[in-house]
Amino acid sequence: MLKAIFTRVIDRFERRWRYDASYMRHILRGSPASFARFSVIPFVVDRRAAPAEALAAAGIVGTIAEDCGPCTQISVDMAAAGGARPEVLRAILAGDEAAMGDDARLAWRFARASLARDLDAVDPLREEVVRRWGDRGLVALSLSLMTARMYPTVKYALGYGRTCSKVTVAGRETAVAPVALAA
Repeated sequence: MLKAIFTRVIDRFERRWRYDASYMRHILRGSPASFARFSVIPFVVDRRAAPAEALAAAGIVGTIAEDCGPCTQISVDMAAAGGARPEVLRAILAGDEAAMGDDARLAWRFARASLARDLDAVDPLREEVVRRWGDRGLVALSLSLMTARMYPTVKYALGYGRTCSKVTVAGRETAVAPVALAA
């Protein structure tokens, strides 16, 4: 019965986001208990702890570092649904710091420096994140970055990470700059 409920959850998820969740079905087949734990991970990020565009920037940086399309697309779609403006999402994808706005730019720089393990760059950025949004915001950005990387990693490890695709924002194809891990 639990498998049937989870299957319906995956079906709804695929329809809602126009996303191939075959790797999730694989997890469910292999271990319903693992799928149950895996399915709650999106809820670990406190979406009220930092601005939507900052959370989007951290998450998108993490996704781009791991994926070439479908996971990046769903990250963008979810960020848009969460209130991030299309022009800011396009700027994040393109790596256009000037067009991101202050909140997204700070989170984008913080995420890149964190991934690069660039302590000289990340320490002052972390201090600025805490100054603006407190420890709660720092935790939210950090978890956004981590969870965004997890999905493509699991997808590729299970053998579902072969498809590259274009990324669109508000119906317009958008260039995606690779994440250079130097801050």
